[in-house]
Amino acid sequence: MFEKIKKQLSTIHEQSKEASAVFKYIGPGILVTVGFIDPGNWAVNLAAGAHYGYSLLWVVTLSTIMLILLQHNAAHLGIVTGECLSEAASKFLRPWLARFILGTAMLATIATALAELLGAAIALNMLFQIPILLGAVITGIICTLMLWTNAYHRLEMWIAGFVSVIAFSYLFELSLVKVNWHMAAVNWVMPSLPGGSMLVVMGILGAVIMPHNLFLHSEVIQSRQWNLEDPQLIVKQLRYEFLDTLFSMSIGWAINSAMILLAAATFFVTGMPVDELQQAKEMLVPLLGANAANIFAIALLFAGFASTATAGMAGATIFAGMYHEPYDMKDIHSRIGLVLTYMPAVLILFFVTDPFFGLILSQALLSVQLPFTIFMQIYLTSSERVMGKYANRPSTRLILIGLGVIVTLLNLFLIYEL
Repeated sequence: MFEKIKKQLSTIHEQSKEASAVFKYIGPGILVTVGFIDPGNWAVNLAAGAHYGYSLLWVVTLSTIMLILLQHNAAHLGIVTGECLSEAASKFLRPWLARFILGTAMLATIATALAELLGAAIALNMLFQIPILLGAVITGIICTLMLWTNAYHRLEMWIAGFVSVIAFSYLFELSLVKVNWHMAAVNWVMPSLPGGSMLVVMGILGAVIMPHNLFLHSEVIQSRQWNLEDPQLIVKQLRYEFLDTLFSMSIGWAINSAMILLAAATFFVTGMPVDELQQAKEMLVPLLGANAANIFAIALLFAGFASTATAGMAGATIFAGMYHEPYDMKDIHSRIGLVLTYMPAVLILFFVTDPFFGLILSQALLSVQLPFTIFMQIYLTSSERVMGKYANRPSTRLILIGLGVIVTLLNLFLIYEL
């Protein structure tokens, strides 16, 4: 009997060790998910729900499925090679091709930073009546200092946690508004393209599958410096990383869907026009009452700061990778990459006359760059020269190529529509 109890206790102990080990590998996906609740997402989701009701929910579903596969594939490269996507591109691609693709990735990161800076600036304007341009400059300076001194890493979980609480308030509010769940269920899986919706469709796609997040995920996952010589450890990392990605991206799908559902139930059914991000505070009124505007602005501010910081990290990662170096804010190339991400974004804002449209357009521009990053990533992760025995299987490669083709066709259709 004692032997049986001892055996059971031993089994429980091993299971608890296995469960606790999962948390050792959780984190990179959560960091990437910060991009799901950035100001750009808020703008395109608000536009989608307010102007087209439930009809664009399928874009969130498709984008999230694509995102899970692509983010896992990017992390796959980081785990196996110990290099981020930018480093691997500089090492294994022809120099002119690597410079071209990484250069376009830097432009996409600037577009991302533009949206994040603009969102934080709108929040500062709502809270303190600070002019939009001055707010963007203040945000850029603060995030630069946070990353330059590595202070962001100490604040990262607090910021992400606070923003997540506010985001989940959107999920909770679904019980307080009248949602047509039958129509929502149909549109989650049934593609449709209402007239004039293509820019918003590409905005959602670019806001969910963000090029800079593919580079960032590969950097964050490999920066842990695990033993790359231990095949068992690599397999375990790959397994737990996929769970991390699946869990994190599913949260992102729920949050994005909730924003569209609330916008549809709040604005679309009443025919209320939406032309500025500040109007999204109306979605929180049933939950937060008269304090909705301030709570919304605070959430937007934290979302703007968190996502501006991750955009800066991604820009620094891409630029440092061009010189075969990892992200390290003590290194000159990472610092130059950070400045090259923020400075052009702030300068562009001086020419943006319509902030809400600027947010949507910036997200659509991200989708234009996506095919370059996707096909480069597929080439690298499918190469035995790069990945060894962990290279993509033919079936995986075919699926990823299919995703790249879908994104490319959608981009071509957007150009045709414009």
